[in-house]
Amino acid sequence: MASLQADMILLCVRWHLLYPLSYRDLEEMMLERGLHVDHTTIYRWVLCYARELEKRSRPHLKMTNDSWRVDETYIKVKNVWMYLYRAVDSQGNTLEFLLTPTRDAQAAKRFFAKALAALYSSTPRVITVDKNAAYPKAFKELKAEGIMPKACELRQSKYLNNLVEQDHRFIKRLVRLGMSFFSSDCLTKIFLSSLQTSLFLRFGTGPSSKTATSLIRSGAGEAQGIR
Repeated sequence: MASLQADMILLCVRWHLLYPLSYRDLEEMMLERGLHVDHTTIYRWVLCYARELEKRSRPHLKMTNDSWRVDETYIKVKNVWMYLYRAVDSQGNTLEFLLTPTRDAQAAKRFFAKALAALYSSTPRVITVDKNAAYPKAFKELKAEGIMPKACELRQSKYLNNLVEQDHRFIKRLVRLGMSFFSSDCLTKIFLSSLQTSLFLRFGTGPSSKTATSLIRSGAGEAQGIR
């Protein structure tokens, strides 16, 4: 029974984050499989397990390569436009993200530092960005501080950055579907963190489905009152 519940939780959490499915859609889909679960229960599962899965998955992430693609897009949070910085490697594997109210050198610097600190990211050989003037300034400052590797090259190319720019479409589609999450900063962070994990799992850089299910099972006992 515990195994069945873990599988059900993982399916509902991942499907809600990756596909245009509402909680009621998932309730009907589970019912078709002979599983009775209320849509409000699925909502609580997402709140409880999505961020926990993101936290427990990070030690299992596979290393990305040394060619990064960095770009930012905008999403609306609580009726305020925010910038979402994202980075992928040359294979499209997600590196890191950062939600910030500004689009300047300081925000770019914070994002670069966060991506460099990730345990699963390889030391970058080259970082490809668009023509945003904030990136060279942030890059230069990080090199001066010894945070950015000296051998790393910053390359500004709109064409080569198409990989991450096209991926923004997928992100924005899910963000529009998840607007109900954005009633508070806390729920916004939960949504973005869990979305990050879903991208790891989707593109194969994260743990296998078997490992992810075991992570859900190991955390199930810690959230008895949430189900």
